[in-house]
Amino acid sequence: MFTLPSPTRRLAITLIVLGGIGALAGLLAPAVSAQSGCGKAGCIDVVAVDGLIDEIEADFMIRSIERANAAGDVVGIVLQFDSAGSAVSDSRLDEVATAIQGSAVPVSIWIGASGSYALGGAAELVQVADSSGITPGSEIGKVGTQRLDEKQFGDLFTGRAIVGLTKTVSGEAAVKAGLIDRFDPTLVDHVGNLESVDTKVVKVDGREQKQPVQRVRLSKLPLQVQLMHTAASPSVAYLLLVIGLGLLLFEFFTAGVGVAGVIGALFVLLGGFGLAELPFTPWALGLLLLSFLGFAIDMQTGVPRLWTMISMVVFSVASVFLFVEFRPTWIALLAGIAGMGVVVFSGMPAMIRTRFATPTIGREWMIGELGQASTEINPEGMVMIRGAQWRARTNRATPVLLGDSIRVVEIDGLVLGVEPEEGGAMDYREMRSTRKGEPEPDSEPD
Repeated sequence: MFTLPSPTRRLAITLIVLGGIGALAGLLAPAVSAQSGCGKAGCIDVVAVDGLIDEIEADFMIRSIERANAAGDVVGIVLQFDSAGSAVSDSRLDEVATAIQGSAVPVSIWIGASGSYALGGAAELVQVADSSGITPGSEIGKVGTQRLDEKQFGDLFTGRAIVGLTKTVSGEAAVKAGLIDRFDPTLVDHVGNLESVDTKVVKVDGREQKQPVQRVRLSKLPLQVQLMHTAASPSVAYLLLVIGLGLLLFEFFTAGVGVAGVIGALFVLLGGFGLAELPFTPWALGLLLLSFLGFAIDMQTGVPRLWTMISMVVFSVASVFLFVEFRPTWIALLAGIAGMGVVVFSGMPAMIRTRFATPTIGREWMIGELGQASTEINPEGMVMIRGAQWRARTNRATPVLLGDSIRVVEIDGLVLGVEPEEGGAMDYREMRSTRKGEPEPDSEPD
């Protein structure tokens, strides 16, 4: 039967979770990094958009565009894309596209540096920008079905560009397909080709290059917000959730609230945040949580049995089907499934046996052992027996105070029944003698 944590531990875990929620709220507050002024010539804002376009990145782009328009001295906005797609709703993606298309300051999108992507919803945003560029080795496409409102933005993938719906196209081929305006190997090339930017021509490595006269400013997500954005990637969210639940499960079988419980609670919060930002399968999440309940049932005994095997199968299935559109990498999935297998079949049972077991978990030798109360026992608490901590409860109404000497009188599962060393209802040796039919030590023979 599953043993719930003590009221003190439940309270501590609750406070940790509430504190973590407060911390997350604080982390999400700032969305745009601060920047210095432009000067007389004005400036170009380069906004880095990395990873899936989630709520954080969507808000970051919209605010960056709004700020540039309000500043009055920004002559161009470049969204630097390296994104595998959009994880926001269709209406939210429409809002981002509207901000790009409705900006008084020209908005350009550059897919770079080399090896970057603009897939799915990110590729759709490229089509509504004032101009676009791509580096060698970077790719665009794999849109599937257009998500942007066709009434507002039109059919974005017609003619040769229709290839972007089903395939990815890279470099100069993307320009020829009409998915990109220009082939710009570097960010300087892309900025220098913007119509709204004043340039000067310089020679770089033997070739002429147009460089902007205006100052170029780079905007990135603040570090604490970047942490939340990273947690919203499928592989990271999955591993954070699995590791966090594993640490909380471990904490259920240890005394007190330790480092594992704190880290586990924070990991679950971060993983839960990432999960909420991504399309996921509710039934798979339910199976994932149920699998940990099954693991806990067998861990009570310290031996992996049927429940562990069933839960491992359920956990594996839930891991594979947890995410709908954006899936964790196979490396992340294998790490999660194999790691959990090692933990539940070997690591945790060994820890449970070491922590709670004795050479025989019948533990008859402990009856009569003397120890000391590590906490007040009223009616439950912790005691120290031969250098090891044990859960204990009194076998009568009289509480045992912190530091008092105790004697073990019975064992119920992993919980010791104890009484004060002095003043017990009956000496344990007398109890044994009585059970065997022997005369009490102080009684006179007939």
